[in-house]
Amino acid sequence: MIRIKRVYTPPDRADGARIFVDRVWPRGLKKTAARIDEWRWDLAPTAALRKWFRHDPKKWDDFQRRYRHELKTRGKLDALQELAKRARGERITLLFAAQDEEHNNAVVLRELLGELLGSTPGGLPAANFGRNATMKNPREK
Repeated sequence: MIRIKRVYTPPDRADGARIFVDRVWPRGLKKTAARIDEWRWDLAPTAALRKWFRHDPKKWDDFQRRYRHELKTRGKLDALQELAKRARGERITLLFAAQDEEHNNAVVLRELLGELLGSTPGGLPAANFGRNATMKNPREK
C-alpha cells in the first residue's frame, strides 16, 4: 500500500516505511522528529521544475507531464520499479513538505507507483509510463 502524507504530520505506526521525496529538507523540522526511514531526493523534481511550478494549481497538468518526463529522462524508472516492488510487500508512506496536499510531487509519484503495480490510487486512470511509453517533450507544443 502506498500512502502520501505531509512530513510535518506526526509519525504514525500505520505509516510503514516513511520515505521523504522532496529535494530540500523542510524548514524547522528536526530529522529526529520527522522519523524518516529514507530520503529519496533523487526522485524529487529538479530545482528548475520546482521553481517553475510553485504549487500553482493552474500549472498542475503541465507539472505532472514535465515531472514524468524528468523522471524518465533522468533514468529513474528502475528506482520507481524498486519502490513499487517494495510497496507490494509493505506499506510505504511518501512524505512531502508542501502545504498543498493535492498538487505536489508525492501525488505524482504515488500515481506512478500505482501504475507500475497495475492499479492507481483513487481509481485514477492509469497513464502510460512503462518502458515502451513515449513521452512528449514538455517544450513541444
